[in-house]
Amino acid sequence: MRIIDRYIVREILIPFFAVIAILAGIFTSFNSARFLSGTVVGSLDFSSIIIFLTLKTLIALEVLIPIALYISVIIGLNRLSKDSEFIVLHSVGVSRNRIILSVLIVAIPVGIVSGIISAYIRPWAYAESYIITAQAEAELNMNQFQQKRFYSSDANQRVIYAQSKDDEHRKMNDIFHYVMKDNFSEIIIAKEVRQSVVSRHEEPEIQLFDGYIYQISHDVTNDTVMKFDKLTYFPENNKVINYKRQAASINQLWVANTSPEIAELQWRLSRPIATILLALMAATFIKASTRLDNSNKIYFTAAVVFAIYYNLSGAAQIWVEHGMIKSFPGVWWLYFLMIVFLTISMINPWQFKQNIFQR
Repeated sequence: MRIIDRYIVREILIPFFAVIAILAGIFTSFNSARFLSGTVVGSLDFSSIIIFLTLKTLIALEVLIPIALYISVIIGLNRLSKDSEFIVLHSVGVSRNRIILSVLIVAIPVGIVSGIISAYIRPWAYAESYIITAQAEAELNMNQFQQKRFYSSDANQRVIYAQSKDDEHRKMNDIFHYVMKDNFSEIIIAKEVRQSVVSRHEEPEIQLFDGYIYQISHDVTNDTVMKFDKLTYFPENNKVINYKRQAASINQLWVANTSPEIAELQWRLSRPIATILLALMAATFIKASTRLDNSNKIYFTAAVVFAIYYNLSGAAQIWVEHGMIKSFPGVWWLYFLMIVFLTISMINPWQFKQNIFQR
């Protein structure tokens, strides 16, 4: 890599790492506030909360990385333009294609990283986050509960309460457990509850002693009361199954033929392409000018273009997911339009008069 290429690459990479750190920090802060206000957070210990938030940030990187690169290309090249360095570069024989090549030197590796995150890291992070959420909502998971405190889950419509807890012997006393089901409400009251030792990837097995089960019908007067000396309880969790598409592997999506799986596969495969095309689009906004108002116009135009892209990319995925667009053109029509836009920007004679190499 030549000195000029390294110089331009550095001007892009420095703001890139700064922007990705800022965006990740903002996302994590926002997600933390949103998550901590949820109903399941009371069932999680501190380490599980940190792991969960880290997983959510990893999931978001497939979107944050293209945004950060888009912004960093604009910031880096615009600084060179404002300082008239593009004019100097042109005077020593550096062509426009050379600048584009320097942008690609950054965009291609970053696009590959974005693709790896989307194809492999994101589904793994989704699967792990579903496990944590499912275990947080596991009824009577003693590892997560404190005594004399009510715990509720909006997703499973449950309320749980324990009068006392013995961590050393892994048991709770005087348990109240309420759950709303389709046709009836169920209340379990037990004198003692013990939990088997489980790993993070296993569901807890609960043993309840000396209690009653009350099943109250919603439709007719057909209530039942059952007394038990010992009851083994296996919490049901369908949360991971419901979100299988986001946690599915590339191989699973590749052989699937339903619209939601096709949309998910195309979304993942499009991440490297989107990252590279966004970086190239950012380069087309830069013009040789030291005027502040021109820089403001560049940032405004770039923001509008990205907003249009972001909304269209989401719409394209939804249209494929709901079968409104077939697997071909799928989501690819959007990137075809981006290529057409880039081609026109680079060969349009008017654009040549306005590009970064004109005095």
